Amino acid sequence: MTLFAVARLPREILFGKGQRRALPAIAARYGRRAFVCTDERFATTSEFAEILAGLRAAAIDTLVYDRTLPDVPRDSVAACIAQAKDFKPDMVIGIGGGSCLDMAKCAALLLSHGGRLQDYYGEFKVPGPTLPVIAVPTTAGTGSEVTPVAVISDPERTLKVGISSPHLIAAVALCDPDLTATCPPSLTAIAGADALTHAIEAFTAAKRGADYNLPQQHVFVGKSALTDHFALLAIRLLGRSLEKAYRDGSDETARADVMMGALVAGCAFGTAGTAAAHAVQYPVGALTHTPHGLGVATTLPYVMSYNLPAAAADIAEVGTALGLPQQSDGDADALAHATIREVSRLFGAIGITPTLAELGLPEDKIDWTAEQALGIDRLIKNNPRPFDLTAMRRLVRAAYDGDMAAATMRQEFAQ
Repeated sequence: MTLFAVARLPREILFGKGQRRALPAIAARYGRRAFVCTDERFATTSEFAEILAGLRAAAIDTLVYDRTLPDVPRDSVAACIAQAKDFKPDMVIGIGGGSCLDMAKCAALLLSHGGRLQDYYGEFKVPGPTLPVIAVPTTAGTGSEVTPVAVISDPERTLKVGISSPHLIAAVALCDPDLTATCPPSLTAIAGADALTHAIEAFTAAKRGADYNLPQQHVFVGKSALTDHFALLAIRLLGRSLEKAYRDGSDETARADVMMGALVAGCAFGTAGTAAAHAVQYPVGALTHTPHGLGVATTLPYVMSYNLPAAAADIAEVGTALGLPQQSDGDADALAHATIREVSRLFGAIGITPTLAELGLPEDKIDWTAEQALGIDRLIKNNPRPFDLTAMRRLVRAAYDGDMAAATMRQEFAQ
Protein backbone atom coordinates (compact mmCIF):
# COMPACT_ATOMS: atom_id res chain seq x y z
CA MET A 1 0.00 0.00 0.00
CA THR A 2 1.27 3.50 -0.81
CA LEU A 3 1.99 5.38 2.40
CA PHE A 4 -0.88 7.78 3.05
CA ALA A 5 -1.53 10.09 5.98
CA VAL A 6 -3.74 13.01 6.92
CA ALA A 7 -3.79 14.98 10.18
CA ARG A 8 -5.64 18.15 11.06
CA LEU A 9 -4.81 19.43 14.55
CA PRO A 10 -4.71 22.60 16.69
CA ARG A 11 -1.87 25.03 16.17
CA GLU A 12 -0.72 24.31 19.70
CA ILE A 13 -1.29 21.42 22.13
CA LEU A 14 -0.11 21.90 25.72
CA PHE A 15 -0.39 19.04 28.18
CA GLY A 16 0.68 18.57 31.76
CA LYS A 17 0.08 19.16 35.44
CA GLY A 18 -0.52 22.85 36.12
CA GLN A 19 -0.70 23.86 32.45
CA ARG A 20 -3.98 25.70 33.05
CA ARG A 21 -1.88 28.46 34.63
CA ALA A 22 -0.44 29.22 31.19
CA LEU A 23 -3.88 30.30 29.94
CA PRO A 24 -3.40 34.06 30.52
CA ALA A 25 -0.17 34.15 28.52
CA ILE A 26 -1.71 32.09 25.73
CA ALA A 27 -4.90 34.14 25.59
CA ALA A 28 -2.93 37.39 25.48
CA ARG A 29 -1.53 36.33 22.11
CA TYR A 30 -5.05 36.35 20.66
CA GLY A 31 -6.34 39.65 22.02
CA ARG A 32 -7.72 41.33 25.11
CA ARG A 33 -11.36 40.23 25.17
CA ALA A 34 -12.26 36.61 25.95
CA PHE A 35 -15.74 35.08 25.84
CA VAL A 36 -15.70 32.09 28.20
CA CYS A 37 -18.11 29.14 27.77
CA THR A 38 -18.56 26.74 30.68
CA ASP A 39 -21.38 25.13 32.68
CA GLU A 40 -23.00 25.86 36.01
CA ARG A 41 -21.10 23.15 37.88
CA PHE A 42 -17.60 24.19 36.87
CA ALA A 43 -18.42 27.89 37.17
CA THR A 44 -18.80 27.44 40.94
CA THR A 45 -15.40 25.79 41.47
CA SER A 46 -12.27 27.31 42.95
CA GLU A 47 -10.37 26.24 39.83
CA PHE A 48 -12.62 28.38 37.64
CA ALA A 49 -12.28 31.36 39.97
CA GLU A 50 -8.50 30.95 39.78
CA ILE A 51 -8.60 30.82 35.97
CA LEU A 52 -10.71 33.99 35.73
CA ALA A 53 -8.48 35.80 38.21
CA GLY A 54 -5.44 34.90 36.13
CA LEU A 55 -7.03 36.24 32.95
CA ARG A 56 -8.04 39.48 34.62
CA ALA A 57 -4.57 39.92 36.12
CA ALA A 58 -3.22 39.71 32.58
CA ALA A 59 -5.53 42.59 31.57
CA ILE A 60 -7.85 40.32 29.59
CA ASP A 61 -11.51 41.29 29.85
CA THR A 62 -13.81 38.30 30.26
CA LEU A 63 -17.49 37.62 29.72
CA VAL A 64 -18.70 34.28 31.06
CA TYR A 65 -21.53 32.15 29.71
CA ASP A 66 -22.08 29.43 32.33
CA ARG A 67 -25.32 27.80 31.18
CA THR A 68 -23.98 25.21 28.73
CA LEU A 69 -26.20 22.12 28.75
CA PRO A 70 -25.31 18.51 27.87
CA ASP A 71 -25.40 17.72 24.15
CA VAL A 72 -25.63 21.46 23.28
CA PRO A 73 -29.32 22.05 22.45
CA ARG A 74 -29.47 24.01 19.21
CA ASP A 75 -31.41 26.98 20.53
CA SER A 76 -29.12 27.38 23.52
CA VAL A 77 -26.34 28.44 21.14
CA ALA A 78 -28.39 31.40 19.96
CA ALA A 79 -28.92 32.45 23.58
CA CYS A 80 -25.21 32.12 24.20
CA ILE A 81 -24.06 34.31 21.33
CA ALA A 82 -26.76 36.90 22.02
CA GLN A 83 -24.90 37.51 25.25
CA ALA A 84 -21.55 37.87 23.45
CA LYS A 85 -22.32 40.01 20.40
CA ASP A 86 -22.03 43.39 22.06
CA PHE A 87 -18.93 42.23 23.94
CA LYS A 88 -17.10 41.72 20.60
CA PRO A 89 -14.64 39.07 21.81
CA ASP A 90 -11.24 38.45 20.25
CA MET A 91 -11.38 34.77 21.20
CA VAL A 92 -13.63 32.12 22.73
CA ILE A 93 -12.40 29.97 25.62
CA GLY A 94 -14.21 26.70 26.27
CA ILE A 95 -13.67 25.24 29.75
CA GLY A 96 -15.40 22.05 30.80
CA GLY A 97 -16.51 18.76 29.34
CA GLY A 98 -17.10 18.05 25.66
CA SER A 99 -20.35 20.00 25.54
CA CYS A 100 -18.63 23.15 26.84
CA LEU A 101 -15.93 22.80 24.20
CA ASP A 102 -18.54 22.21 21.50
CA MET A 103 -20.48 25.26 22.69
CA ALA A 104 -17.31 27.34 22.37
CA LYS A 105 -16.81 26.10 18.81
CA CYS A 106 -20.43 26.89 17.89
CA ALA A 107 -20.22 30.33 19.49
CA ALA A 108 -17.03 31.12 17.58
CA LEU A 109 -18.68 29.92 14.38
CA LEU A 110 -21.83 32.04 14.66
CA LEU A 111 -20.02 35.10 16.00
CA SER A 112 -17.72 34.91 12.96
CA HIS A 113 -20.10 33.95 10.16
CA GLY A 114 -23.64 34.60 11.39
CA GLY A 115 -26.66 32.69 10.16
CA ARG A 116 -28.33 29.77 11.89
CA LEU A 117 -26.54 26.79 13.36
CA GLN A 118 -28.43 24.44 11.05
CA ASP A 119 -26.89 26.21 8.04
CA TYR A 120 -23.65 24.45 8.90
CA TYR A 121 -24.78 20.87 9.58
CA GLY A 122 -22.68 18.31 7.74
CA GLU A 123 -19.14 18.49 6.35
CA PHE A 124 -17.25 21.50 4.98
CA LYS A 125 -20.14 23.93 5.41
CA VAL A 126 -18.12 26.45 7.45
CA PRO A 127 -16.94 29.04 4.89
CA GLY A 128 -13.73 30.17 6.58
CA PRO A 129 -11.77 30.64 9.80
CA THR A 130 -13.62 31.51 12.98
CA LEU A 131 -12.63 33.40 16.08
CA PRO A 132 -9.79 31.47 17.72
CA VAL A 133 -10.94 28.90 20.26
CA ILE A 134 -8.87 27.90 23.27
CA ALA A 135 -10.12 24.54 24.56
CA VAL A 136 -9.52 23.62 28.21
CA PRO A 137 -11.06 20.19 28.93
CA THR A 138 -12.01 19.20 32.47
CA THR A 139 -13.00 15.63 31.56
CA ALA A 140 -11.04 12.98 29.68
CA GLY A 141 -13.15 11.46 26.95
CA THR A 142 -14.59 13.35 23.98
CA GLY A 143 -11.34 14.65 22.50
CA SER A 144 -13.25 17.75 21.39
CA GLU A 145 -10.22 19.87 22.26
CA VAL A 146 -8.51 18.61 19.08
CA THR A 147 -11.32 17.50 16.75
CA PRO A 148 -13.01 19.29 13.82
CA VAL A 149 -16.55 18.54 14.95
CA ALA A 150 -19.21 19.98 17.24
CA VAL A 151 -22.23 17.83 18.13
CA ILE A 152 -25.65 19.46 18.51
CA SER A 153 -29.06 18.23 19.63
CA ASP A 154 -31.73 19.68 17.36
CA PRO A 155 -35.36 19.49 18.54
CA GLU A 156 -36.50 19.04 14.95
CA ARG A 157 -34.38 15.91 14.51
CA THR A 158 -34.57 12.60 16.33
CA LEU A 159 -30.80 12.05 16.23
CA LYS A 160 -28.02 14.39 17.24
CA VAL A 161 -26.29 16.18 14.38
CA GLY A 162 -22.76 17.32 13.76
CA ILE A 163 -20.97 20.28 12.24
CA SER A 164 -17.68 19.04 10.79
CA SER A 165 -15.04 21.37 9.41
CA PRO A 166 -11.29 21.90 9.84
CA HIS A 167 -12.21 25.50 10.67
CA LEU A 168 -13.76 24.26 13.94
CA ILE A 169 -10.47 22.89 15.28
CA ALA A 170 -9.41 24.84 18.34
CA ALA A 171 -6.38 27.09 17.96
CA VAL A 172 -5.03 25.80 21.28
CA ALA A 173 -5.75 22.66 23.30
CA LEU A 174 -4.70 23.27 26.90
CA CYS A 175 -4.91 20.02 28.87
CA ASP A 176 -4.22 19.90 32.60
CA PRO A 177 -5.01 16.50 34.15
CA ASP A 178 -5.43 18.15 37.56
CA LEU A 179 -8.74 19.52 36.24
CA THR A 180 -10.08 15.95 36.02
CA ALA A 181 -9.25 15.12 39.64
CA THR A 182 -12.79 15.79 40.87
CA CYS A 183 -14.52 13.73 38.18
CA PRO A 184 -16.58 11.04 39.95
CA PRO A 185 -15.90 7.38 39.11
CA SER A 186 -18.96 7.04 36.86
CA LEU A 187 -17.97 10.04 34.72
CA THR A 188 -14.34 8.89 34.63
CA ALA A 189 -15.53 5.50 33.37
CA ILE A 190 -17.99 6.75 30.75
CA ALA A 191 -15.64 9.42 29.38
CA GLY A 192 -12.67 7.06 29.34
CA ALA A 193 -14.66 4.31 27.64
CA ASP A 194 -15.69 6.86 25.01
CA ALA A 195 -12.02 7.68 24.43
CA LEU A 196 -11.05 4.01 24.11
CA THR A 197 -13.90 3.48 21.65
CA HIS A 198 -12.65 6.45 19.62
CA ALA A 199 -9.16 4.98 19.49
CA ILE A 200 -10.22 1.43 18.59
CA GLU A 201 -12.69 2.55 15.93
CA ALA A 202 -10.11 4.91 14.43
CA PHE A 203 -7.46 2.18 14.35
CA THR A 204 -9.79 -0.41 12.82
CA ALA A 205 -11.48 2.03 10.41
CA ALA A 206 -11.54 1.27 6.71
CA LYS A 207 -8.56 2.23 4.59
CA ARG A 208 -10.04 4.56 2.04
CA GLY A 209 -7.03 4.89 -0.27
CA ALA A 210 -4.66 7.70 -1.22
CA ASP A 211 -6.79 9.75 -3.63
CA TYR A 212 -5.63 13.38 -3.41
CA ASN A 213 -9.28 14.49 -3.52
CA LEU A 214 -10.29 12.43 -0.49
CA PRO A 215 -9.26 14.92 2.23
CA GLN A 216 -10.72 17.78 0.19
CA GLN A 217 -14.11 16.13 -0.04
CA HIS A 218 -14.34 14.45 3.38
CA VAL A 219 -13.46 15.60 6.88
CA PHE A 220 -13.12 11.98 8.04
CA VAL A 221 -11.01 9.93 5.64
CA GLY A 222 -10.38 6.54 7.27
CA LYS A 223 -7.27 5.22 8.93
CA SER A 224 -3.80 6.32 7.91
CA ALA A 225 -0.22 6.05 9.12
CA LEU A 226 -0.52 9.10 11.37
CA THR A 227 -3.90 8.29 12.85
CA ASP A 228 -2.72 4.75 13.61
CA HIS A 229 0.18 6.20 15.61
CA PHE A 230 -2.16 8.32 17.73
CA ALA A 231 -4.73 5.54 18.15
CA LEU A 232 -2.23 2.96 19.39
CA LEU A 233 -0.79 5.42 21.91
CA ALA A 234 -4.30 6.09 23.20
CA ILE A 235 -5.04 2.38 23.50
CA ARG A 236 -1.81 1.75 25.45
CA LEU A 237 -2.45 4.63 27.86
CA LEU A 238 -6.11 3.84 28.45
CA GLY A 239 -5.49 0.12 28.69
CA ARG A 240 -3.00 0.56 31.49
CA SER A 241 -4.69 3.36 33.44
CA LEU A 242 -8.44 3.71 32.86
CA GLU A 243 -9.37 1.12 35.47
CA LYS A 244 -6.86 2.63 37.92
CA ALA A 245 -8.29 6.14 37.47
CA TYR A 246 -11.80 4.74 37.96
CA ARG A 247 -10.85 3.00 41.20
CA ASP A 248 -8.67 5.77 42.61
CA GLY A 249 -9.37 9.26 41.33
CA SER A 250 -6.43 10.65 43.31
CA ASP A 251 -3.91 8.63 41.26
CA GLU A 252 -2.24 11.48 39.36
CA THR A 253 -0.32 9.19 37.01
CA ALA A 254 -3.49 7.35 36.00
CA ARG A 255 -5.38 10.63 35.56
CA ALA A 256 -2.63 11.95 33.28
CA ASP A 257 -2.59 8.74 31.24
CA VAL A 258 -6.36 8.82 30.73
CA MET A 259 -6.40 12.50 29.76
CA MET A 260 -3.53 11.99 27.32
CA GLY A 261 -5.32 8.91 26.01
CA ALA A 262 -8.47 10.95 25.33
CA LEU A 263 -6.41 13.68 23.68
CA VAL A 264 -4.54 11.41 21.27
CA ALA A 265 -7.69 9.37 20.58
CA GLY A 266 -9.17 12.68 19.42
CA CYS A 267 -6.11 13.26 17.25
CA ALA A 268 -6.81 9.86 15.67
CA PHE A 269 -10.55 9.90 15.11
CA GLY A 270 -10.65 13.61 14.27
CA THR A 271 -9.20 12.59 10.92
CA ALA A 272 -9.84 8.85 10.65
CA GLY A 273 -13.40 9.05 11.93
CA THR A 274 -15.38 6.51 13.92
CA ALA A 275 -17.61 3.71 12.68
CA ALA A 276 -20.49 1.36 13.50
CA ALA A 277 -20.42 1.60 17.31
CA HIS A 278 -21.06 5.31 16.97
CA ALA A 279 -23.69 4.77 14.28
CA VAL A 280 -25.68 2.46 16.56
CA GLN A 281 -25.33 4.82 19.51
CA TYR A 282 -27.03 7.74 17.76
CA PRO A 283 -30.48 6.09 17.65
CA VAL A 284 -29.89 4.20 20.91
CA GLY A 285 -29.02 7.45 22.68
CA ALA A 286 -32.08 9.16 21.24
CA LEU A 287 -34.33 6.41 22.63
CA THR A 288 -32.66 5.75 25.99
CA HIS A 289 -31.32 9.23 26.85
CA THR A 290 -28.16 7.62 28.20
CA PRO A 291 -24.68 9.17 27.99
CA HIS A 292 -22.97 8.94 24.62
CA GLY A 293 -19.83 7.31 26.00
CA LEU A 294 -21.85 4.63 27.75
CA GLY A 295 -23.72 3.75 24.56
CA VAL A 296 -20.71 3.50 22.27
CA ALA A 297 -18.83 1.41 24.83
CA THR A 298 -21.77 -0.95 25.30
CA THR A 299 -21.88 -1.56 21.55
CA LEU A 300 -18.13 -1.66 20.80
CA PRO A 301 -17.33 -5.32 21.65
CA TYR A 302 -20.17 -6.50 19.40
CA VAL A 303 -18.96 -4.28 16.56
CA MET A 304 -15.43 -5.62 17.03
CA SER A 305 -16.82 -9.15 16.81
CA TYR A 306 -18.74 -8.25 13.66
CA ASN A 307 -15.54 -6.81 12.16
CA LEU A 308 -13.40 -9.89 12.89
CA PRO A 309 -13.61 -11.36 9.37
CA ALA A 310 -12.33 -8.07 7.87
CA ALA A 311 -10.06 -6.69 10.58
CA ALA A 312 -8.63 -9.55 12.68
CA ALA A 313 -5.03 -8.38 12.24
CA ASP A 314 -5.86 -4.82 13.33
CA ILE A 315 -7.92 -6.05 16.28
CA ALA A 316 -5.02 -8.28 17.31
CA GLU A 317 -2.74 -5.23 17.22
CA VAL A 318 -5.19 -3.48 19.53
CA GLY A 319 -4.73 -6.41 21.90
CA THR A 320 -0.97 -6.02 21.82
CA ALA A 321 -1.37 -2.32 22.66
CA LEU A 322 -3.61 -3.32 25.56
CA GLY A 323 -0.79 -5.48 26.88
CA LEU A 324 -2.05 -8.93 25.91
CA PRO A 325 0.67 -11.53 25.28
CA GLN A 326 1.28 -12.76 21.76
CA GLN A 327 -0.17 -16.16 20.95
CA SER A 328 2.51 -18.84 21.03
CA ASP A 329 1.68 -19.88 17.48
CA GLY A 330 1.35 -16.29 16.24
CA ASP A 331 -2.36 -16.79 15.56
CA ALA A 332 -3.75 -13.29 14.92
CA ASP A 333 -7.32 -14.57 14.95
CA ALA A 334 -6.92 -16.04 18.43
CA LEU A 335 -5.34 -12.80 19.69
CA ALA A 336 -8.17 -10.81 18.12
CA HIS A 337 -10.74 -12.91 20.02
CA ALA A 338 -8.75 -12.41 23.22
CA THR A 339 -8.70 -8.66 22.54
CA ILE A 340 -12.49 -8.48 22.37
CA ARG A 341 -12.72 -10.41 25.63
CA GLU A 342 -10.26 -7.98 27.24
CA VAL A 343 -12.21 -4.92 26.05
CA SER A 344 -15.39 -6.47 27.47
CA ARG A 345 -13.61 -7.28 30.74
CA LEU A 346 -12.23 -3.75 31.08
CA PHE A 347 -15.59 -2.15 30.37
CA GLY A 348 -17.28 -4.49 32.85
CA ALA A 349 -14.69 -3.62 35.50
CA ILE A 350 -15.56 0.09 35.26
CA GLY A 351 -19.31 -0.41 35.24
CA ILE A 352 -20.16 -0.14 31.55
CA THR A 353 -23.55 -1.66 30.75
CA PRO A 354 -22.96 -4.92 28.84
CA THR A 355 -26.06 -5.05 26.60
CA LEU A 356 -28.44 -2.70 24.83
CA ALA A 357 -31.32 -4.33 26.73
CA GLU A 358 -29.79 -3.29 30.05
CA LEU A 359 -29.10 0.15 28.60
CA GLY A 360 -32.86 0.50 28.19
CA LEU A 361 -33.41 -0.01 24.46
CA PRO A 362 -36.98 -1.25 23.90
CA GLU A 363 -36.98 -4.60 22.11
CA ASP A 364 -39.58 -3.39 19.64
CA LYS A 365 -37.15 -0.64 18.56
CA ILE A 366 -34.37 -2.98 17.41
CA ASP A 367 -35.34 -2.78 13.74
CA TRP A 368 -35.80 1.00 13.89
CA THR A 369 -32.41 1.36 15.54
CA ALA A 370 -30.80 -0.73 12.80
CA GLU A 371 -32.45 1.31 10.04
CA GLN A 372 -31.36 4.60 11.58
CA ALA A 373 -27.80 3.39 12.18
CA LEU A 374 -27.44 2.12 8.64
CA GLY A 375 -28.51 5.53 7.34
CA ILE A 376 -25.57 7.35 8.98
CA ASP A 377 -23.40 6.97 5.93
CA ARG A 378 -20.36 8.96 7.16
CA LEU A 379 -19.92 6.36 9.93
CA ILE A 380 -21.04 3.20 8.14
CA LYS A 381 -18.73 3.76 5.16
CA ASN A 382 -15.87 3.98 7.65
CA ASN A 383 -16.50 0.51 9.04
CA PRO A 384 -13.96 -2.09 7.84
CA ARG A 385 -16.68 -4.65 7.10
CA PRO A 386 -19.66 -3.55 4.99
CA PHE A 387 -23.22 -3.60 6.26
CA ASP A 388 -26.58 -4.29 4.76
CA LEU A 389 -29.84 -3.94 6.67
CA THR A 390 -29.98 -7.64 7.57
CA ALA A 391 -26.48 -7.51 9.02
CA MET A 392 -27.20 -4.36 10.99
CA ARG A 393 -30.36 -5.86 12.44
CA ARG A 394 -28.42 -8.94 13.49
CA LEU A 395 -25.72 -6.78 15.07
CA VAL A 396 -28.20 -4.71 17.08
CA ARG A 397 -30.04 -7.88 18.13
CA ALA A 398 -26.74 -9.46 19.24
CA ALA A 399 -25.86 -6.37 21.28
CA TYR A 400 -29.36 -6.39 22.75
CA ASP A 401 -29.15 -10.08 23.73
CA GLY A 402 -25.49 -10.05 24.76
CA ASP A 403 -24.67 -12.69 22.13
CA MET A 404 -21.12 -12.04 20.98
CA ALA A 405 -21.01 -15.08 18.69
CA ALA A 406 -24.10 -13.90 16.82
CA ALA A 407 -22.42 -10.55 16.20
CA THR A 408 -19.65 -12.11 14.09
CA MET A 409 -21.96 -13.59 11.41
CA ARG A 410 -19.06 -14.90 9.35
CA GLN A 411 -20.82 -16.65 6.50
CA GLU A 412 -24.35 -15.55 5.91
CA PHE A 413 -24.44 -11.80 6.25
CA ALA A 414 -22.84 -8.73 4.76
CA GLN A 415 -20.15 -10.48 2.76
